[in-house]
Amino acid sequence: MLVISDSTDDDPVGLRTSPVPLLHLPSPLFSAEEYQRAPLVLLDDRSYTDFTLRHVPHRRGLIVVLADPDDGTIYPRAAAIGAETVIRTGDSINWLHLRLHDATNCRYAHWEALLAGGPADPPPPADI
Repeated sequence: MLVISDSTDDDPVGLRTSPVPLLHLPSPLFSAEEYQRAPLVLLDDRSYTDFTLRHVPHRRGLIVVLADPDDGTIYPRAAAIGAETVIRTGDSINWLHLRLHDATNCRYAHWEALLAGGPADPPPPADI
């Protein structure tokens, strides 16, 4: 998975626990081949401007990770670059891990473990 972020933080999109190998590159340094070959691309919204200067083609599997939850401008900007979705840093981690599972054809993520204890679990049975 390719993480595009100009942040010096070692985990700019909150995936420290991901079992999928990550390639973290600033927006000016990723190659067109790395961008097209990655099963998923996570774009740190703080790197949006530099990313758009690259004029990369739209592709499936581009996810924008929002650091500032109050930034309402991200949705039209994400649509303009063909992003599949927008998620917040640290939120939707189980969903993202399942998406990684799907994008990598189950090579890294174990979906049974991802579903356990998450919001996708059914509610406990009610005592009658």
